[in-house]
Amino acid sequence: MSGWPARRTGAAKGGILAAAGLVMALAAAPAWPAEPAQAQQSYPAYHARAGGAQVTAGPVAGGRVTPPAPLLAYFYQWFNHSSWNRAKKDYPLIGTYSSSDPRVIREQIRQAKAAGIDGFIVSWKDTPLNNGRLRLLMAAAAQEHFKLAMIYQGLDFHRQPLPASRVAADFATFRDKFAGSPVFFRLGGKPLTIWSGIWAFSVPDVARVTGTVRPGLLVLATEKDTAGFQRVAGLTDGDAYYWSSVNPATYPGYGAKLDQMGNAIHRDGKYWIAPFAPGFDARMVGGTRFVPRLGGRTLRTEYATALRSSPDVLGLISWNEFSENTHAEPSVHYRYQTLDTLRQLRSTSLPAPAGPAAPSDDGSGRPGSTASTAVYVGNLLRLAGFPVVLVAAVAVLAYTRRRARTHPTGRPPRQPRRRSIT
Repeated sequence: MSGWPARRTGAAKGGILAAAGLVMALAAAPAWPAEPAQAQQSYPAYHARAGGAQVTAGPVAGGRVTPPAPLLAYFYQWFNHSSWNRAKKDYPLIGTYSSSDPRVIREQIRQAKAAGIDGFIVSWKDTPLNNGRLRLLMAAAAQEHFKLAMIYQGLDFHRQPLPASRVAADFATFRDKFAGSPVFFRLGGKPLTIWSGIWAFSVPDVARVTGTVRPGLLVLATEKDTAGFQRVAGLTDGDAYYWSSVNPATYPGYGAKLDQMGNAIHRDGKYWIAPFAPGFDARMVGGTRFVPRLGGRTLRTEYATALRSSPDVLGLISWNEFSENTHAEPSVHYRYQTLDTLRQLRSTSLPAPAGPAAPSDDGSGRPGSTASTAVYVGNLLRLAGFPVVLVAAVAVLAYTRRRARTHPTGRPPRQPRRRSIT
């Protein structure tokens, strides 16, 4: 019995220290991410680093972790109601819309924002219909605090280059009529534009187009490799590689190509937009390639690979390219699968995992998925555990002090000795 006081006192001290340690661990634990339902996030303050073409993101309201680079999704405004009758195997969940419907435009912007998309890269050429639709999009984006950029379609329907004079005139029109709006995304203080199909134009034609507008606009090329970019590097402000058909499962080294392009572009002091897509299937429009979505794993792999190339902007291919089936927009088949996965990816600044953690290809994914529930339950346990541990620590401390007052020597009370009766 002589060891009892030391053992009891040591146990009490150990209990106090353990409880205190748990309290400190819970208090020091990082804040959990905002719930996916919080769709109305303030637009991050992105700042271009002078000369280095790097972009860092500022804090986001609500305590949410700021993603490592702005994310813009390629957006097509060419849809009429009849467009959905040609070469489509999936359809928007919102219905077979017209790009002239302002209610559809507003809903698309809200869905994109809720998933962590910062803006749309809008396909455009100077026509009355395109201009009217662009103005509708600009109005909705301004009201929703959403950003826009422009990608100019330099090829015609048959994939032939437009006359350079037409391209030059259209870029000048965009500069004069649209680019001054604050709704347009800027890097280094200039509105962002991209020239699709630039590889089909000669160097003198490229110089003719960009020479007059680059003082006021950024014009990024869409070349497909380092050599292509170097061909027009002195006449453009960077490159936005539109690589929608790569299959990470059959081209495992494609990340090295993105890294090489990003490095070459940054060495030249220019901007790099790295591509990623959820999948690809252009077989209904004459293509042969098919890249399965794999329940979101393809998107996760391509997102992580794009990030590793140190992009200034991430380019999601696409919001609504339904003919090539790269769409992230909620659809009849995939439903919210891509947006759920994006929401998860954009809630962390760490490299995106490539493992399966998204809904399956059957289209069952939607807000309130298992992953979101797990986060919620974990947060609930954390909230409940903190006061329980705190109360336990106080109780142990009170018990020890009470015993110390009752038995100053730290020994148990002496039992009276019984006398034997004879």
